[in-house]
Amino acid sequence: MLTIEGNIVNIEKVFRGRIEIDQNGMINKIGEPTGDADFIFKDELIFPGFVDLHVHARECADHSQDYKEDFMSAGQAAINGGVVAFMEMPNNPIPPIDDKSYIDKKKLTEKSETEVVLYAGIGENTKPLKNPVPYKVFMGPSVGSLFFHTLEELENVLAQYHGCSISFHCENPEILDENKNKITHEERRSPKAEISAIDFALRMIEKYNLSGKICHSSTKEGIEKIKNAKMRKLNVVAEVSPHHLYFDREMLTEDNQNWMQMNPPLRASADRIYLTEALRDGVIDFLATDHAPHTKEEKSKGISGTSQLDTYGPFVAWLMKEKNFTPQDIARVSSENPGNFFNQFSKHKYGKIEKGYVGSFTVLDLNKPIKVTKDMLKTKCGWSPFEGVTFPGSIIMTIIKGKIYAK
Repeated sequence: MLTIEGNIVNIEKVFRGRIEIDQNGMINKIGEPTGDADFIFKDELIFPGFVDLHVHARECADHSQDYKEDFMSAGQAAINGGVVAFMEMPNNPIPPIDDKSYIDKKKLTEKSETEVVLYAGIGENTKPLKNPVPYKVFMGPSVGSLFFHTLEELENVLAQYHGCSISFHCENPEILDENKNKITHEERRSPKAEISAIDFALRMIEKYNLSGKICHSSTKEGIEKIKNAKMRKLNVVAEVSPHHLYFDREMLTEDNQNWMQMNPPLRASADRIYLTEALRDGVIDFLATDHAPHTKEEKSKGISGTSQLDTYGPFVAWLMKEKNFTPQDIARVSSENPGNFFNQFSKHKYGKIEKGYVGSFTVLDLNKPIKVTKDMLKTKCGWSPFEGVTFPGSIIMTIIKGKIYAK
């Protein structure tokens, strides 16, 4: 049995308590401090382990992308950033789009030290899998070949997924095609493409009774549409990624343009400010990294995606210190909300520090700043868009089902 004492954070309150984890890695008891625990934390915050709903670990059956990440290195990067479980995206060379390919890829996740749930891909001529799984649809071209050319094509396929859980990468393929010859990445993938696609996704969620999630939201207008849909009781939730909260297009220079390229791209400072407020106020449900590792050589040639897992915890400290997020706010967007989503597809329960939940925790020290450097990263791609940034707090321990990973 492992025992921990300190400042425990759930969304209802922060309190000083004692956690007992049994031999199976589950929380057995929450009680009053006794002063004789295996680990006693003073000012640090003990969160229900952070859960990331949007990770590209790259590995699939042909292993052709393992050079930039695999499930082992993604798991190590996750733990480094205080993430105890994650969900992984299907835009692989061999995507998980049917029962066999999903099972084959699932076996590869066993090398991760964190639990991994896979999204199945939706593409031309795909159909729902036999067992309930989460699905991801790339509405237009991004990284990989799993996408649609028109919204009509997409609806014809979505009609078969009635009642399923579907996460949408919202960029309208027809608008992307209209703008494909524009000069900058930000112009080629305009706010209009995302906003239009969110409109379409919301219609599909309502028409086919989907459980919908809008991935990496990046525009004020798009979030306002999601907010209005929630008020109409539509079954939709939304993510935002760290890069859309920290950077904006006014920060782009000739030197950093390629490094800051992602889909959807960085937006205006007004969007960034609004997204931060929407996450703090509960309009946006999840902080999800969109961890998308590529080599430095690939980035220099203009491929989209940034590495984010290693810096999840330090970024959370920045939200608290610089953007007035409370510990309870962080527990909501990084633990309980994503835990509830993850739990639909896991035999374990994440998201709360409560008896019967998994004994996985993220311990954050808000008084221990950390400067992001290449040598602190565990991701195989070996770089971060936050290199050189000093965050105001850091992860001092990640606990996975009772197993200690200390810094």
